[in-house]
Amino acid sequence: HVSVVESGGGLVQPGGSLRLSCGLGYGNTNWRPMGWYRQTPGSQRELVAATNSFDTLGTPTYASSVKGRFTIARDTALNKLHLQMNSLKPEDTAVYVCNIRNISNRVDWWGQGTQVTVSS
Repeated sequence: HVSVVESGGGLVQPGGSLRLSCGLGYGNTNWRPMGWYRQTPGSQRELVAATNSFDTLGTPTYASSVKGRFTIARDTALNKLHLQMNSLKPEDTAVYVCNIRNISNRVDWWGQGTQVTVSS
C-alpha cells in the first residue's frame, strides 16, 4: 500500500484558478509523483499533464485541451508534483487523480482523486 496525498480541489467559477498538489506519505521514498489524470462519470481516465522524468520536470506532456492553461511543476525536495490550473472551464470539471511510479520497477499507482468543479 502506497500513501498518496492529493489536495487543492474544490469549486471555482469559470475563468478561475486552482492548484492541485500530489505528495507521498512518510516513507514512500521509492516512489515519485509523475502526472495528473482526470475522470468523469461514464468516461475513461484521460491524461491531463505528466512527465517521464523522476527527478526533474523533463519535457512534460499536456492534453491539447489544457495546453496554455495548465502547468505542472515538480518540487524535488519535498517529492511533490503540482498542477496549476488557470482559466478553468466547466468542461474541466472532473475527479483529478495523481499517478505515481516506483523508481525501481516502474510500477504505477494511483491516488484516490480530488474533485474539481467549475461552475457559476
